[in-house]
Amino acid sequence: MQGLLTALKRGFKERIGWKRLGIVASLLIISFAIATLWRTLKGVDAAVILTALTEIPHHRIGLAALCVVCAFCTLTFYDFFALRTIGKKHVPYRIAALSSFTSYSIGHNIGATVFTGGAIRFRIYSDYGLNAIDVAKICFLSGLTFWLGNLFVLGFGMAYHPDAASAMDLLPPAMNRLIALGCLAGIGAYLVWLVTGTERRKLGQNGWTVVLPSARLTLLQILIGVVDLGFCALAMYLLMPDQPGIDFVSLAVVFILATLLGFASHAPGSLGVFDAAMLVALPEFSKEQLLATLLVFRVLYFVIPFAIAISIMGMRELWLNVVRPWQKRRKVNETFPRAATPATAIPQPVERLEPVKRLKSRA
Repeated sequence: MQGLLTALKRGFKERIGWKRLGIVASLLIISFAIATLWRTLKGVDAAVILTALTEIPHHRIGLAALCVVCAFCTLTFYDFFALRTIGKKHVPYRIAALSSFTSYSIGHNIGATVFTGGAIRFRIYSDYGLNAIDVAKICFLSGLTFWLGNLFVLGFGMAYHPDAASAMDLLPPAMNRLIALGCLAGIGAYLVWLVTGTERRKLGQNGWTVVLPSARLTLLQILIGVVDLGFCALAMYLLMPDQPGIDFVSLAVVFILATLLGFASHAPGSLGVFDAAMLVALPEFSKEQLLATLLVFRVLYFVIPFAIAISIMGMRELWLNVVRPWQKRRKVNETFPRAATPATAIPQPVERLEPVKRLKSRA
C-alpha cells in the first residue's frame, strides 16, 4: 500500500505537478465565474446602474473611502510584523509600509500576486541588504497573516450566520456551521502546537528555515488580519443599498468568501470572480444596485490604490536611477573641480643651429 502511494505521488509530481494543477484550478474558477456573470447580467439596464450610482449618499462614499484608507494602513503591518519576526529590525516601518502597500496594490490588480508582489518586495528590500530567501520568508509570513485573519473571521461569521454562505457554496447551514467550527478548531490546534516548544516552530530545510511567531505573537498576527478584513467589509457594507437590509456579519461572510475565490483565481483584480460571487450570494438585492455598489467599491479599493502605487514606484525609480546619480555627480564635481585649462602657450622661436660645414675632403 505504501509503495502504491509513493508511486502515485511520484507520478503526480512528474506528469502533473502542483503548478499545473493550480493553473487548471484558476482557469476553471475564472471560466465558471465568467459564465455565471454572463447569465446574471442578462437584462441589466445600464441606465438603471447610473441612476443607482447617483443614489448612493456622498457621506457613505466618504466613510467607505476612510475605511479603505484604514484597511491599507493596517495592511502595512503585514510586512512590518514579518520583518520583525525574521529579525530584520534595521528596516524601518516606512519601508515596510511602502513595500506592503505597493506589492499588494500592484500585485492584486495585475494578477499572480505571489510572483508580482514578491518581485516588488525584492526590488525594495534589496536596498536594505535582504536577499531572495528573506523576501520569500516575508511573503510566507504575510500570507500566513492573511489566511489566519480570514479563517478566524470566516469561522465566527459562519458559526453565527451559516445561512449567509449557503447561497454561495450551496451547502446546508448545518454543514457550514460544522466547517466554521472546524476552522476555529484548526486555529486553536495551531496555537497549541506553537506553545509546545520552539523547535516545532521551525519550518523549512536546506538553508530555507523560518521560525514561526510564538502563540502570543500569533494572536497579534490574527488581530492584524481581522482588523484589515473588518475595515474592508465595513467599506462594502456602507455602500450597500438600505433596502432590503443585511446585517454586517452576513455581509462579512459573503465578502470574505468572494475575496478568497478571487484570490484563488489569480485573476487581475479578481475581476469577474469577486463580482459574480457577490451577485450570486446576494440575490435579495437588485442587480443594478449591487453592480453600482461593486463599481464604487472597485474604484475605492482597486483603481485608486493601484494608481497611487504605480505613481509611487515610478517616482521612486526615477529618483534612484536618474535624480540621485545626477546629484552625486554634481556633488563630486563641486568637491573636486576640474583643473582650469592653462592659457595657450605662445610658441617661442626655436634657435636655429648654424649648418655644420662639411669637412673638406682629405687631399
